Amino acid sequence: MPGSAKGVLSLKSWTTTEGAPFPLGATWIEEEQAYNFALYSKHAESVTLLLYGREDFVNPRLSRPLDYRRNKSGRIWHCRILKSALKGVEYYAYRISGPPPQGRFEWHCFDPEKLLLDPYAESVFFPPTFDRSAAARPGSNAGKAPLAVLNACEHRFEWKDGGPRRHEADTVIYELHVRGFTMHPSSGVSPDKRGTYAGLVEKIPYLKSLGITVVELMPVFQFDPQENNYWGYMPLNFFAPHHGYARHRDRGGYEPHHEFRTMVEAFHTADIEVVLDVVYNHTCEGDQTGPNYSFKGIDNSTYYLISDRPTDRYENFSGAGNTVHCANRHVRRMVLDSLRHWVREMRVDGFRFDLASVFSRNDDGSINLNDPQLFADIVSDPELTRVRLIAEPWDASAYQLGSKLPGISWAQWNGRFRDDVRRFVRGDEGLVGSLMSRLYGSDDLFPDDLSNAYHPYQSVNYVTSHDGFTLYDLVSYRHKRNTANGHNNTDGADENYSSNCGAEGDKNLSAGVLRLRKQQIKNFCCLLLLANGTPMLRGGDEFMQTQGGNNNPYNQDNETSWLDWNRLEKNQDMFRFFKLMIAFRKAHPSLSRSRFWREDVRWFGAGPSVDLSGHSHSLAVSLRGQSQQDDDIYLMINAGLQALTFTIQDGKAGDWRRVIDTSGENPDDFREPGKEVALRSASYEVKPRSLAGFIRRTQTGRKEKTK
Repeated sequence: MPGSAKGVLSLKSWTTTEGAPFPLGATWIEEEQAYNFALYSKHAESVTLLLYGREDFVNPRLSRPLDYRRNKSGRIWHCRILKSALKGVEYYAYRISGPPPQGRFEWHCFDPEKLLLDPYAESVFFPPTFDRSAAARPGSNAGKAPLAVLNACEHRFEWKDGGPRRHEADTVIYELHVRGFTMHPSSGVSPDKRGTYAGLVEKIPYLKSLGITVVELMPVFQFDPQENNYWGYMPLNFFAPHHGYARHRDRGGYEPHHEFRTMVEAFHTADIEVVLDVVYNHTCEGDQTGPNYSFKGIDNSTYYLISDRPTDRYENFSGAGNTVHCANRHVRRMVLDSLRHWVREMRVDGFRFDLASVFSRNDDGSINLNDPQLFADIVSDPELTRVRLIAEPWDASAYQLGSKLPGISWAQWNGRFRDDVRRFVRGDEGLVGSLMSRLYGSDDLFPDDLSNAYHPYQSVNYVTSHDGFTLYDLVSYRHKRNTANGHNNTDGADENYSSNCGAEGDKNLSAGVLRLRKQQIKNFCCLLLLANGTPMLRGGDEFMQTQGGNNNPYNQDNETSWLDWNRLEKNQDMFRFFKLMIAFRKAHPSLSRSRFWREDVRWFGAGPSVDLSGHSHSLAVSLRGQSQQDDDIYLMINAGLQALTFTIQDGKAGDWRRVIDTSGENPDDFREPGKEVALRSASYEVKPRSLAGFIRRTQTGRKEKTK
């Protein structure tokens, strides 16, 4: 029989001799003791795999030209090599040749002398002679190019935690920078762990004491160490963790993966989710003047949106020089493979997508208003639907906040919450109605009608983030101070809706100015944590971290950006307020609901009616908690310059007890459980620029709290 005749090749023997097109990247085949290599390039005419040893990064130990008649399937080039044939090999790269540029949708950037990084590399090594400028000019960059680490695909991690976490009503997101969080000498972290994944592990007890349930890490994808970008929003690769955040990073290898996983496991053990801020909208290769590290030289028009402008060939909807071609089917596959890698192999609990509107861009750069494929791919993937998906719902020229974003089930950074709350607290006029919408959960942006049925938790409420002033600077500077960034103070937002409380900057402050700043910070803290939705804090705001008025320190890898933990000791009163406010939110599920407050909320002014006039700065809120087995909550808010006497409009005054008064000094500004102050009168004076909060015990609330 033909099927049993000796010498007839099986399917396995084909892949053994020729390699397999999937999975992409380098894959360890345990049963064959071999590596499979697979690389996508639609327009390449020749592909050569180069394999390097530990010391010589110019001359490869082995060079394997790929024959399209044996090593190509469709648009994927592939081969398989036994480990025994790769003795001494630790790194690999590709050289690729192809046609010259041939028009907008085939604007190629092939350079047969360039060493190119595998887009699917799981770890990246930078040789001692690495040089960004060598990649930015034509010709060879041998010995100066980033290389993929071969053994990274072999390493497996023995997980001991219970897997991913998912918080609901108690969700409090805390945005932080891996390096900046512990790099300052005052961090208390072991010197050899400062600025690393391991350093974050040492700070978990602090985050637990504050009440954080989700950490959102600023980008951890491998980025170019010579690009002068501290924040990390210029990725070189979408699969490798940044080697600079690992303690052991000299030779690459699996160490960054191992240390990242150890960190995730420690967070999970502490019942804290790990969400990654991910950048799939652009890369560090920039425009036509930028380096040719990987995507450009492999298949430029596949990976990037190309313009029809002769002098400016890259569409720049990211503001970073290029835009990833998310409408392309291979690019979509790469993004999905990357996301699955971080969920499966690294066990992260979710993603915050930087400039997510880029996912809506068509081949020509226009916005797809119907059904952008990448959004559909992500939400239809069974592994990705169970993790937290958060969008930054805009890019450099599109704004899709709320129901405009195609990802209808995603959470979104609510920039309207940020701006409206900032303006209201600053004392701008005509914002009482907007504040009501933001506290309610922003149903004007996330409608819960029959056709949409959004949830308020899809609104990620925040006042500050990495992008802009710290909370302390927001109440200390009217104008940015970004000269140190090297752009003559032209970078960063000019309008921050900030105020300085009577004195610009942080020198020679009077006691009155500092007192008002603290009061305004407490007002922001309360409005954020008393609003329906998902709250997000910027790391360090709880102890009044400052950047000296710099609202865009993307390249400041120094004490401008590193958290100064001395301020925690100096501002223990503020830390206490934030900690108690977070605990109050967690103790009252009535605040953070899956659905909008609806009939449980009543709105008042200082008297029985809300004052929606342009000059009004006051609002009162009564939130019934019985439907949530919770207490009732009453808020009095006065952003005006004069004290206002509010009158309780819901029930007997004696039933209400004061918890919060942001005009008070520590500890009277926040009364701990059991130490609340009973109201003696229905009238309560709320000082200028302050907020007061009260609770009323209900029978169901008492029962719930005694369980």
